[in-house]
Amino acid sequence: MADDQDAPQGKLSTRTLTMPADTNPAGDIFGGWVMSQMDIAGSLHAVEHVRSRVVTVAVDSMTFVKPVKVGDVVCCYTEIVRVGRTSITVNVEAWALRNALGTREKVTEARFIYVKLGDDGRPAEIQNTEIKTDTDNKED
Repeated sequence: MADDQDAPQGKLSTRTLTMPADTNPAGDIFGGWVMSQMDIAGSLHAVEHVRSRVVTVAVDSMTFVKPVKVGDVVCCYTEIVRVGRTSITVNVEAWALRNALGTREKVTEARFIYVKLGDDGRPAEIQNTEIKTDTDNKED
């Protein structure tokens, strides 16, 4: 995960408008709200890859780079970086579109680890262990 970059890495998985109800007393969006959006985006990409239910088991190296403000559109970009026997690791970057979609800035990045679950709710083996790069599927 790069600190200084001009463009998001991975594919656009979600876009969400921030609202006043999601702020802390200082007027910034709660970090937990941003983390939740990133978890949703990462799990969508993981589910698409494993074609089954997944659960979040860990969040690694969460870094809040810049604050998110009311009215920003938070865009989460995801990239699968590892597929194990039952787990899948997804890098997630959150970028804010600011000023009525005029400026784009990276605000948060993290690595989420998910485990595939079978119908019985227990960890299940991932059949598709090939990691496909998603740079051709980028959207803004």
